[in-house]
Amino acid sequence: MGKKRIVKQSGQRVDRSLKNRALARTTKKKLSEAMLHVQSTFNNTIVSLTDHKGNLVAASSSGALGFRGAKKGTPFAAAKVGELIGEKAALIGVKEVDVYVKGVGSGRESAIRGFAGHGIDLRRIQDRTPVPHNGVRAPKARRV
Repeated sequence: MGKKRIVKQSGQRVDRSLKNRALARTTKKKLSEAMLHVQSTFNNTIVSLTDHKGNLVAASSSGALGFRGAKKGTPFAAAKVGELIGEKAALIGVKEVDVYVKGVGSGRESAIRGFAGHGIDLRRIQDRTPVPHNGVRAPKARRV
């Protein structure tokens, strides 16, 4: 009859080894306040933690946590990325954060909620999504 195949269904779970590897790479620098940048597109959510000069301290994305394809753009994946960066921020010693959100994806709010669950104060939330003033040039008129 042949070998029996065991099918593993991962669904929407975070790969533990990827999460542990991401937490292992933390800086020795201690910060009390930082800036959190959330870039949310339709396909992915990227969250990065910087100091006030803009130097990157910690960063992660939903693709780095093991989400693939259409699952990367979901609010669940964004929440998991926010939680991971929240854990890193707590290890660094961050107490207060300014949040800057960019993009129109579905993970904007859930990434912030996942981050805020670690007891770090959010001083302000600012939307920095680029808005076109006039857009691109219109196509030329059709000649039929």
